[in-house]
Amino acid sequence: MIHVIATIAVEPDRRDEFLTHFNWVVPFVRAEEGCHEYTPTVDAITTFSAQPPVRHDTVTVLEKWESLDALKAHMGTRHMAEYRERVTGLVVGVTLHVTEPA
Repeated sequence: MIHVIATIAVEPDRRDEFLTHFNWVVPFVRAEEGCHEYTPTVDAITTFSAQPPVRHDTVTVLEKWESLDALKAHMGTRHMAEYRERVTGLVVGVTLHVTEPA
């Protein structure tokens, strides 16, 4: 099992617009072979001292894939190419953390 934490920084005050496009692609991704989870999230407001300040222009995607090959195949799908076109001009940067169970 491969776990991915994708952090997507978006243009200021455009997170909702970005999420509209992102949520379009979610059902396609969840239908992919090897996808166990694909969930967009945003920072929750809490009083936990260990939590950094809320990032209002960030979306964190939690993903679980059967294998690294399934993740690689996902990145090359037609719907992901279309998604990337749709969010051009909205995304400032993307960071991926790919992990596996210890």
